[in-house]
Amino acid sequence: MKLRLALEEKLLDVRVRDRLLAENKISKEDVKKYLDSLGDDAKTAIPLDQEAADASKLQ
Repeated sequence: MKLRLALEEKLLDVRVRDRLLAENKISKEDVKKYLDSLGDDAKTAIPLDQEAADASKLQ
């Protein structure tokens, strides 16, 4: 089961996704479904630099 999940995630890896789309090995719908399934961690993100921290205070 874990191997199957790892292979599915590899197909949607951003480093190879465009090539797989061009070769019709995955569809745009597959990519959209995968991206929509990802959670949004923006609320728990920690800025990596001071400029980002200052910008987030302005919002």
